[in-house]
Amino acid sequence: MTDFLLSYEPQWRLAVFLGVLILMVIWETASPCRRQEIPRLIRWSNNLALVVVDTALLRLTFPVLAVGLASYVQKVGWGLFNLLSLPEWVEVLGAMLVLDFAIYLQHVIFYSVPSLWRLHRMHHADLEFDTTTGLRFHPVEIMLSMAFKLMVVTALGAPPVAVLLFEIVLNATALFNHGNVSLPTALDRVVRLVMVTPDMHRVHHSSDPVETNSNYGFNLPWWDWIFRTYRPVPRLGHQDMQIGIEQFRTRRELWLDRMLFQPLREPAHGAKSDDTTG
Repeated sequence: MTDFLLSYEPQWRLAVFLGVLILMVIWETASPCRRQEIPRLIRWSNNLALVVVDTALLRLTFPVLAVGLASYVQKVGWGLFNLLSLPEWVEVLGAMLVLDFAIYLQHVIFYSVPSLWRLHRMHHADLEFDTTTGLRFHPVEIMLSMAFKLMVVTALGAPPVAVLLFEIVLNATALFNHGNVSLPTALDRVVRLVMVTPDMHRVHHSSDPVETNSNYGFNLPWWDWIFRTYRPVPRLGHQDMQIGIEQFRTRRELWLDRMLFQPLREPAHGAKSDDTTG
């Protein structure tokens, strides 16, 4: 089974990505949580174009990505898990858990360092919140994130199948928890015990800096509980909260050319290190 998954890595990743994206678009269309004022054509075309730019630059910048590096590391015996004799299922679950914590930690760091926040704030400058927001990351941030992930994979000696499963799960949950949807309250309360839900992550996209600097998890919610960065609901409620940041609030800023140059424009307000955030 492991060999089968790794042999068809690109196909698995693409199939899950497109499947979840289509399901989320159908769900958002049939039962949206919030009314959206901006035409989808503007946001979706530019957010999806950004995915193409990000993917192309990753392929040009990194000849080996996370799963490929994990295979090499396993072959040469580098990393913690390659020094231990653990059952395969323990290594897979352990690697996925550590990788998820690493992504949480990276997310927090991008708020703590103003120069990194300049990159990440493009993700938050979306004026609506839907599944395509989960695809909206600056190419430089994507490359820095990949470099960090490659270091973690190497140090950990993560099994290739664990890295593949983690990448698939992370992409799927990012599409899910950025969805313009809501689970029934009772169900949401149960699901967010093991997975970040749209209502939980939507708080993180509030224009209120206190709320922006909370709910950093993309997949598992546990790190926000442990490190006391969890906030259950937005102060104004999900219908009345303002999405985005105080900068870049015109529709023209949603276009690809403006998004790419946002890190070079205006001060880095909104980062945790900014004294104005409280």
